[in-house]
Amino acid sequence: MIRVRQIKLKVEEKNLVNKISKLLNIQSKEINNLKIVKKSLDARDKNNLLFVYEVDVEVSNEEKLLSRNKSKDIFKSPNEEYIFPVKKIPSSIKRPIIIGAGPAGLYCAYLLAEHGAKPLIIERGEKVEERVKTIEEFWQNNQFNKNSNIQFGEGGAGTFSDGKLNTTIKDKENRIKKVLEIFVENGAPSEILYEAKPHIGTDILRKVIKNMRNKIISLGGEFRFNTTLTNIFIEENRLKEIELNHKEKIDCDILILAIGHSARDTFEMLYENKLDMTGKSFAVGLRMEHPQKMINKSQYGLENSNILTPASYKLTYTASNGRGVYSFCMCPGGYVVNASSEEERLVVNGMSNYMRESRNANSALVVTITPRDFGNKPLDGVEFQRKLEEKAYKLGKGNIPIQKYIDYKNNKISEYLNEVIPCTKGNYEFANLNDLFPNYINTSLKEAIEEFGKKIAGFNRDDAILLGVESRTSSPIRIIRDSLLESNVKGIYPCGEGAGYAGGITSSAVDGIKVAEKIALLYKNNE
Repeated sequence: MIRVRQIKLKVEEKNLVNKISKLLNIQSKEINNLKIVKKSLDARDKNNLLFVYEVDVEVSNEEKLLSRNKSKDIFKSPNEEYIFPVKKIPSSIKRPIIIGAGPAGLYCAYLLAEHGAKPLIIERGEKVEERVKTIEEFWQNNQFNKNSNIQFGEGGAGTFSDGKLNTTIKDKENRIKKVLEIFVENGAPSEILYEAKPHIGTDILRKVIKNMRNKIISLGGEFRFNTTLTNIFIEENRLKEIELNHKEKIDCDILILAIGHSARDTFEMLYENKLDMTGKSFAVGLRMEHPQKMINKSQYGLENSNILTPASYKLTYTASNGRGVYSFCMCPGGYVVNASSEEERLVVNGMSNYMRESRNANSALVVTITPRDFGNKPLDGVEFQRKLEEKAYKLGKGNIPIQKYIDYKNNKISEYLNEVIPCTKGNYEFANLNDLFPNYINTSLKEAIEEFGKKIAGFNRDDAILLGVESRTSSPIRIIRDSLLESNVKGIYPCGEGAGYAGGITSSAVDGIKVAEKIALLYKNNE
């Protein structure tokens, strides 16, 4: 096939085939097949919005056509197939045990199961269809489940997020392509294979996660829900056994730790068992809501469009105190959700359904912090997060604390709402969010919001809503691993976002695939 890049069509234009045939100087009927590889939006000129395509086309006499076309944007399609390093894992092996059924754990299990291993997946929360009911009960009636919530349960924290799949990681091995293909095989919309900003949405992602579970089971894998890793047993620096729910012990020589960024009790247990880990930088801040029509107008030049999806943004700023401030996990047409995972502590996150149909856009606006801010011991970052979440819980009287931007600037509690009405999952309460943070965070956020108002008209509007606290942007720890992705304790493989090696659904899934590759090669070499 032939790859053609930089194909530009006005967003209202329909005939991609005609455009390609003109670029290749052939008739439309000579194109036997067409596959979109990439699609992005060029919105720099609001009066001339363009879709930019990259496609693979199948035509007769491809070599002849290539020889007469000298454009750097027309060339032979490269091979972008992902290849697992082994064809078959011996069926005689002891099954690997995976802790956590988030994207890292699920993808590790999926690839291992596809190639002959029969992994056991241990998940402290519920299967996704039961988890949905538990979370809805929490949002409506404050019935809290410490083991099954927004952070814990099948699919991980990303199941109740925007479902964004874009990532900035480098990927010569085509693992990202494999991640997206598996999502599509299990029910995700096919456009995620080529959209520049692929998005599933929490409503569809729940169904995809269930299908992935059933596929793993059909290949010999096993899931155990409502089951927590509570201890590990080591002999001569090698894993020998694990403990589940403080009572059951299982022999184990391969343990994948895909525990997620909020498994604080597990971090503590691993630290007590001398796993090498270190604290790392992360970011904290607030969610901010604006009318989605306002964001559309700024980004597209129009408030509504039947062709374009709700607009997103990405913003960065360096405050006068040197702190980096940036938007994180932006949710067009989304909701701010109560994402608590510990009693009397409150944290928020952003979530969108596939259609992104809510009236508001929201994004976390976060400030970078480092071990210099919270301490040099590995678990000091966890305590920093916990203290913020305790304050948020108290400020909101158990509900999400909110404040209009004008009142945040003026350091006073809001008394009423204006045009912007919060879109939340979980109840909210007026509070003074200045009381959450040390001064350097409040100063950084206020400076940044004013600066962002110069880039997006109305971003710093008085009645924009701030909600707190966003404290789980990434794991506060990194579990050290070597070039074989193994910890200092032999047989333990830290994996994904919780272990400090990913940030988001796709990069976590990719890291799960990397660990699956290393384990498959280990089995192959030990044959």
